[in-house]
Amino acid sequence: MSLKLGLIGHPIGHSLSPWIHTNFIDLAGLNGEYKLYEGDHTKLPEVIQHLKQMPIDGFNITVPYKQVIVDYLDEIDKDAEILGAVNTIVHQNGKWKGYSTDGEGYVRSLVEPYPNLLNKDTSVLLLGAGGAARGIYRAIVQKGVKKVDIANRSLDKAEALLSLKTGTTTTRIMSFQEAEQHLGEYDLIVQTTSVGMKPNVEDQIIQLHHLRKETVVSDIVYQPITTKLLQDAKNRGAIIHHGHAMLLYQAQLAFEIWTGKNLDVAHMVNELEQKLRGE
Repeated sequence: MSLKLGLIGHPIGHSLSPWIHTNFIDLAGLNGEYKLYEGDHTKLPEVIQHLKQMPIDGFNITVPYKQVIVDYLDEIDKDAEILGAVNTIVHQNGKWKGYSTDGEGYVRSLVEPYPNLLNKDTSVLLLGAGGAARGIYRAIVQKGVKKVDIANRSLDKAEALLSLKTGTTTTRIMSFQEAEQHLGEYDLIVQTTSVGMKPNVEDQIIQLHHLRKETVVSDIVYQPITTKLLQDAKNRGAIIHHGHAMLLYQAQLAFEIWTGKNLDVAHMVNELEQKLRGE
């Protein structure tokens, strides 16, 4: 059996997904390929029609198609339906079923190095309320943590995430300015926006004057590997968590959905970092 996998999006020419999944295929002892299927928004129907005619086992979806792909699916996983976005499709029994691996992939990337971080006493601050924040918020809340507060420029947009909440976790909505004053309350701070991404590497979403030492500060931006926020946090005695690990672990979960194989990929975090640095 030879796996046929791929990625749909635009632009995706520099995507590392082929490198990641080719390594996964080898690690699992399987045969197969992972190809790129690129097209702007006007070409999506053509790309989908092409894939429908292929014996493809599964594929990933990236921007700008994570929402519109839902219209082409036969089934959708409950969490993906709640989140309103899909990034992984599996082809089984002639049908396409959609999943979202971003949120759980992020949590996996976090608990691998810090297995005891997320528990009933953990307090979390989420910076941003966009698509990435939705998945991460829901996945962290499902771990049963004490609280996950959300800071955002638009408070209404942050409040929209409250519909994703489950269990007894509490959530407070606040501005970035308010969040800066309360940083000492949190065990984990997660930056979920594109602030600080290349080429705007000097941008920092909040100031860390009130940051508590030993707090874990995580940034999902992975270009640059160490954002200005992470460097500032490190200088203040915090523990930093890099965004490229999320890229790897959301891919791990997608591969698991496609093949049923749960691979140990911890050793690839440093390899991926070197790849991103061009080494």
